[in-house]
Amino acid sequence: MCGIWALFGSDDCLSVQCLSAMKVAHRGPDAFRFENVNDYTNCCFGFHRLAVVDPLFGMQPIRLRKYPSLWLCYNGEIYNHRAVQRHFKFKYQTNVDGEIILHLYNKVGIEQAVRMLDGVFAFILLDTANKKVFLGRDTYGVRPMFRAMTEDGFLAVCSEAKGLVTLKHSTASDLQVEPFPPGHYEVLDLKPNGKVTSVEMVKFHQCTDEPAHVRYDGVEKLAPGFEIENVKNNLRILFNNAIKKRLMTDRRIGCLLSGGLDSSLVAATLLKQLKEAKVKYPLQTFAIGMEDSPDLLAARKVANHIGSEHHEVLFNSEEGIQALDEVIFSLETYDITTVRASVGMYLVSKYVRKNTDSVVIFSGEGSDELTQGYIYFHKAPSPEKAEEESQRLLKELYLFDVLRADRTTAAHGLELRVPFLDHRFTSYYLSLPPEMRIPKNGIEKHLLRETFADSKLLPKDILWRPKEAFSDGITSVKNSWFKILQDFVEHQVDDAMMAAAAQTFPFNTPKTKEGYYYRQIFERHYPGRAGWLTHYWMPKWTNATDPSARTLTHYKSATKA
Repeated sequence: MCGIWALFGSDDCLSVQCLSAMKVAHRGPDAFRFENVNDYTNCCFGFHRLAVVDPLFGMQPIRLRKYPSLWLCYNGEIYNHRAVQRHFKFKYQTNVDGEIILHLYNKVGIEQAVRMLDGVFAFILLDTANKKVFLGRDTYGVRPMFRAMTEDGFLAVCSEAKGLVTLKHSTASDLQVEPFPPGHYEVLDLKPNGKVTSVEMVKFHQCTDEPAHVRYDGVEKLAPGFEIENVKNNLRILFNNAIKKRLMTDRRIGCLLSGGLDSSLVAATLLKQLKEAKVKYPLQTFAIGMEDSPDLLAARKVANHIGSEHHEVLFNSEEGIQALDEVIFSLETYDITTVRASVGMYLVSKYVRKNTDSVVIFSGEGSDELTQGYIYFHKAPSPEKAEEESQRLLKELYLFDVLRADRTTAAHGLELRVPFLDHRFTSYYLSLPPEMRIPKNGIEKHLLRETFADSKLLPKDILWRPKEAFSDGITSVKNSWFKILQDFVEHQVDDAMMAAAAQTFPFNTPKTKEGYYYRQIFERHYPGRAGWLTHYWMPKWTNATDPSARTLTHYKSATKA
């Protein structure tokens, strides 16, 4: 986890512009570098480092003696860098995984290079010899990146939008800042005056496609066909491998644990892998909730079962409400369900940073979108429609759950790792027949649960625990987090404000007082930037007016059973 920032063709003083780079200092608390580009006085890089690998030579922008014209600033982890290095017999100058990007680019060009990367990444690659700039982002947008570009060729890039919104440029009073699309790379021409022109934007990987880097991953050959036992065995192999490759770090590993299926599977498998790797420290797991929350009770049971060093973080409604302003500033969104779910994750991340030495944090994000885990999938009209919805959710992760997971952890200098979004695991899961992936017997994620039913990784009641939204599970069933928030905002937003909501906020007009309150906070921090959120997250195939799972009929009937 790092903060990257770069300008090309700035016509304002760089010493003033670089103050914007400090807006993402939280992403890299270990070191900072600001570096001008040789022969381009209006181009520069800024980098905030969280030293996860190679603490001695891992500073950026990365420059190698072998390729003096190449500059690389990237945020991410390339899990197959050693395998690719061995395959091509590259000679490394550092122990940094991102060095492989420079070698691959020089060897096979940008298009083949990005396809060979197994990992999560956002990068800025400058080639001064060929007068090119390249931007790239991983398939699901696990690592964030924003860009702003003017008509006269000024380009600004940053890990978070907050590092760009205050930049100055002579031809634009307000820079149009946009998220860089996941699974794409962009090619730009660099002019002698430091300005750029965009040549092409290329989608290099679809989530349904088997990734090109499969040949380097060393995973045993998977059984062919869709016989259920073969499928379950293949899923176990790929999930184990997804976690094993993510152990790559020089810092202590921890795991967020809500007691739900996804985080519990990650925690149990992670602890098993750490023991096999003979890691000397115990795995720290972290749960958050209010007193009597179902998540705290379930997480405690999982931690006792797997034997982790478990930490419980208690918070009350007042602390949660007080955090809303900081949370929305960190998130750069006003989406209702994202804000709700982020408060708990923000507070637990704050605890981890302040009270422990765990820095690399595993979590269960991505599973609900991949394995059709949301309650509303029970109402899907057909397996094919459920499949379409699953793929849509995966493509939009960078706007919602992945955004939440990144910003809430990065705000406290932690690095998040999400094995459920492993390229190999997701592409295989999506290749299975649609009817295998739908909820069965009234239980969502049935195939995933069945896959680990005989593994003894988890207690049976945890393995088959129904879906509970993170924003709901941290509070008791009697008084849900969304109800606490709605009661609070009832006194902050009056009926007259709601009556004029369409005039006040013509784009993505809030329909509830809670939505209005979040939008107010967002506009205070990022005025006129509402377009970063294209639409609100809401369940499908239902007339729900609230995104909480606890408002859905299936959930209500399940809790009464």
